[in-house]
Amino acid sequence: MIAIQSLFRAARNAAMGVVAFLIAATAAQAQPDPLPSWNDTAPKKAIVAFVERVTKENTPGFVPEPERIAVFDNDGTLWVEHPMYTQLAFALDRVKVLAPEHPEWKDQQPFKAVLDGDMKALAAAGEKGLVELIMTTHAGMTVYQFQQIVTDWIATARDPRFKRPYTELVYQPMLELLAYLRANGFKTFIVSGGGVEFMRPWTEEVYGVPPEQVIGSSIKTEFKMRDGVPVLLRLPEVNFIDDKTGKPVGINAAIGRRPIAAFGNSDGDLQMLQWTTLGGSTPRFGLLVHHTDAEREYAYDRDTEFGRLDQALDIAPDNGWTVVDMKADWKEIFPAK
Repeated sequence: MIAIQSLFRAARNAAMGVVAFLIAATAAQAQPDPLPSWNDTAPKKAIVAFVERVTKENTPGFVPEPERIAVFDNDGTLWVEHPMYTQLAFALDRVKVLAPEHPEWKDQQPFKAVLDGDMKALAAAGEKGLVELIMTTHAGMTVYQFQQIVTDWIATARDPRFKRPYTELVYQPMLELLAYLRANGFKTFIVSGGGVEFMRPWTEEVYGVPPEQVIGSSIKTEFKMRDGVPVLLRLPEVNFIDDKTGKPVGINAAIGRRPIAAFGNSDGDLQMLQWTTLGGSTPRFGLLVHHTDAEREYAYDRDTEFGRLDQALDIAPDNGWTVVDMKADWKEIFPAK
């Protein structure tokens, strides 16, 4: 009798174990994939493993929510940067809009190159010429006037290759990553070499990143009273360049906390990844987006004027950074139309 009861208990326990396993398996299957546009390759696994590690309480890797700071470059990391940076395309369009007020530009570089569509001459103008374009087309107005100009342009401008608004040429896998991190208690920041006031009008709608969490390059502004109304006037002077070594400086000034995760795609993001990942007692994560898909987007790294990825790519393995092969690791590039 005792043997029969023992067998019955063993069978019941085994059945209960099977039921528990089936319930757990069903629950796991019912849980939606937070990164559906990522292939099940090493980068996706590394991201998930990192997030699980820092969010699991009562473990050595746990990081409290206030310290879960993630920083993202914008151009080439969150949206397209070829054939040129989107803000440069904006500046070129502004030159054409303002040209009737400046007849001297027909003979004055770099404005002549823009009006003639001579990209070779524009490239020859170098950084100095590009800065002059930015200063001329982005200054001489209030911050709210500039915000409206950007808002109107971003709503109507189209990418020359894909014929879609630039805000539709964001990377679907990175949108999912931003949402996944926020769902796990991260605060996400954009840290870009682009102009901070060029990005702020649209980043919240497109990325879910509010303007106060956008860090970028800036020009000087000046407080004025105009007819009894206070305004901030944009001046044609560089205030801060948020690129390369400037990125850690900008992060420290704006956030006041050291990030635990950083995402970039070029050597302009190198120091941001170093500042985020090297040293510190908590788990840290660095990721580079490597543009390898000429068919669905672009393929480039070391030999390009925009988004050059050279030194950072070489040292990524030694620093433990994850490198995303866009062609191999992403199922989709852009959101569906």
